[in-house]
Amino acid sequence: MTTERTLSIIKPDATRRNLTGKVNAHLEAAGLRIVAQKRLWLSRAQAEAFYAVHRDRPFFNDLVKFMTSGPVVAQVLEGPNAVAKNREVMGATNPANAAPGTIRKDFAESIEANSVHGSDSLDNAKDEISFFFARTEIVG
Repeated sequence: MTTERTLSIIKPDATRRNLTGKVNAHLEAAGLRIVAQKRLWLSRAQAEAFYAVHRDRPFFNDLVKFMTSGPVVAQVLEGPNAVAKNREVMGATNPANAAPGTIRKDFAESIEANSVHGSDSLDNAKDEISFFFARTEIVG
């Protein structure tokens, strides 16, 4: 298995409910290491830039509004097949369809407030990590 890095974001619905530690416990129990982490409050410009790929989708403005509604925790996760492993641990986007024991099944409030974001490919992970972190901030 290849050691990879991926981006994880603990979203405002989860930070508002003080679930950062519980989400981290799920990630670490799955064999992912947190090699960088920061808590920040995204500006509208940052959220629009990060989610630019969705700019023409009908949910874009609601997504930006939600992601700027409170602090988030951006993280770099490392481990064997980290992208796929993180997506497995997160569970389906819609928490109603998520498997028991996944982050979204355990903590999401709705399909929109689903507690976490994770990169969907290794290429996107590299871009997303560099959006939030300088190379010197990642300690692996």
